[in-house]
Amino acid sequence: MRLCSTLRIVLGAAGLLSAVCLPAQERAPAQEPAKDTQAKGMPPRAAPTEYQAQAQVGAVNIAAEFMGHAVPTPEQTVAAEDYVVVEAGLFGPPGAKITLARGDFSLRINGKKIPSPSEPYELVFKSLKDPQWIPPETEDSKSKSSGTGLTTGNGGGGGDKLPPLPPKMPFELRRAMEQHVQRAAMQEGDRPLPQAGLLFFLYRGKVESIRSLELIYSGAAGNATLTLQP
Repeated sequence: MRLCSTLRIVLGAAGLLSAVCLPAQERAPAQEPAKDTQAKGMPPRAAPTEYQAQAQVGAVNIAAEFMGHAVPTPEQTVAAEDYVVVEAGLFGPPGAKITLARGDFSLRINGKKIPSPSEPYELVFKSLKDPQWIPPETEDSKSKSSGTGLTTGNGGGGGDKLPPLPPKMPFELRRAMEQHVQRAAMQEGDRPLPQAGLLFFLYRGKVESIRSLELIYSGAAGNATLTLQP
């Protein structure tokens, strides 16, 4: 008799525990897949006339403006020493779409026979500079500015001492700068209109040396040439 009572108590407790735990397991929310919160592309301007040059290609209006070595993004403007930049926008009727590719664009500089192709934004990263970033003052630069630096070797020329390497931008700042440029670059694939973005062309010279510029488009919409102002 006592054995039966004990079994009832044990089984009753097990059933109560299951009743408590089961709903808790059922209530556990399923993990949602991570969402990409970083919007890509840069916002187009209000109209094609807001850009330096325009060209009509079928139902698509292509507009562009030469930015020199400046790389304007919605977050900040940086510089690319080895590249020049063109901000381009494509406009069309409501609901229109277009297939975009980096190879659709090229830039003829100073009338050269072979225009420069549009380069991937990843290649621009090594050339990026942030004019707003001020390198921290090193101990060597402090000693030179204070006039207490010591030199060795004949003639006071500093001997065999090599100049210190320039300080590097912190990784977090450089990564953020590169992400801004990536999002501002012209996006590829099937895109709704209007669409805008930055195009990059290899050019290590000074902007002052550029006498003429032509942005050449040859893509899904057709062919066009836009004359830009250096």
